[in-house]
Amino acid sequence: LAAVADQILAVFARPFVLGGRAHYVTVSIGVSCYPQDGSDPDTLLRSAESATGRAQGAGGNSYQFYSPELYAIAVETLHLRNGLRQAIEKNQFHLGYQPRVDVASGAIKGVEVLLRWNHPEVGIVPPAKFIPIAEQAGIIDTIGDWVMREACTQMQSWLAAGLKPFRLAVNLSARQLRRADLTQRIAVILKQTGMDARHLELEITESTLMEDPDRAVVLLQELRKMGIQVTLDDFGIEYSSLRYLKQFPLDYMKIDQSFMRGIPGARDDVAIAKAIITLAKNLGLRVIAEGVETGRQLAFLVEQRCEEYQGSLFSR
Repeated sequence: LAAVADQILAVFARPFVLGGRAHYVTVSIGVSCYPQDGSDPDTLLRSAESATGRAQGAGGNSYQFYSPELYAIAVETLHLRNGLRQAIEKNQFHLGYQPRVDVASGAIKGVEVLLRWNHPEVGIVPPAKFIPIAEQAGIIDTIGDWVMREACTQMQSWLAAGLKPFRLAVNLSARQLRRADLTQRIAVILKQTGMDARHLELEITESTLMEDPDRAVVLLQELRKMGIQVTLDDFGIEYSSLRYLKQFPLDYMKIDQSFMRGIPGARDDVAIAKAIITLAKNLGLRVIAEGVETGRQLAFLVEQRCEEYQGSLFSR
């Protein structure tokens, strides 16, 4: 069965030529076996579909065999998916704000908006678990609008209380970035809340931008014209396309926390962090390090003249 799956993947690895242009199609394969994965056709199909979902979750272009653990995950996913549709109406979402701190002065320069879901039965559900489900269910746009509106309203409350303006960083999902009316939706929220676009910052992962880099360039230019700043999140985790990086109109680049964990003891992490800082500065971008947990990590950032950091060292 594995050999058959490999043959199918090999066929889809080649482009399909349509209208003189090459197009690539990803394929995800789930495999179930009789009788251990099911004794009847319906059960075998459900098992295979569950395995297919795992192959898709791993990025596609792969195959997975069914296991009982997958069925348990599928049941949990279905439970969370159904609950997501009611989460906003029942006020189960709440926002946290992690400070972003100036390395040199220690002053708070901004906050990153963190979404949390307090499920009535499961408890706190981490975003890494429910955001992909929300995207697959097609309700991430509704959640994204709610997050931005709530965060902008909170910012206005802080300013009304006498705080000086700072940056409010909101994460955008891949599905949100695909929307043709994204800039209009953001403009409406800014107008409704009275939020100044100059105080808004959007964090976008490199993999999201690389889904359609040419369109991403145009979209980022539109956001910049509105006065919104843009941060490249998770740089170096997936694509690291330097060819496109120079074309994206960006303001900040983030050092992912996976690179910060080993600093200063791990030579490879130190080398990568130094390279990201140097690259960003040469491109005219400011650098933000996330996941800073120790004084030694902060000392490294001071030495490398990194501009900002966030993490549990200052505040969770």
